[in-house]
Amino acid sequence: MYLFLGRDTVVDSRTVMGIFDFDSTSVSRITREFLSGAGQKHRVVNVSYELPKSFVLCCQNQEFQLYISPVSAQTLKSGRCGRQASMVMEEQYERRKKSGVR
Repeated sequence: MYLFLGRDTVVDSRTVMGIFDFDSTSVSRITREFLSGAGQKHRVVNVSYELPKSFVLCCQNQEFQLYISPVSAQTLKSGRCGRQASMVMEEQYERRKKSGVR
C-alpha cells in the first residue's frame, strides 16, 4: 500500500517508521535538533511549500528520508490518503508510458 503525502509525493507504507504532528513534536529541543540534522544531511523532502502539518520518517535500505507534508498526521494515520495515492501512482504511470520511460 502507498501513502499520499501531498502534491504528487507518494511513499511505500512499508517504509514508514513514524508519522508526527509538526506542531506538537517540534516543540521538543531533541526533535528540532533531529530535523535540523536531517536537513544538513540533505535527507529532508519538502512535499509542498504550504504550511507544514506533519512530517513522515521513512527508512529503506538502512537510509532514512524525512518528508514534510501539508497533510495532517491524523489524516495520514487514518489511511484516508490511500485512494489519492492510487490516483497519483496511476497518473505517474501514464506519464511515463507516454514518454516511453518504464
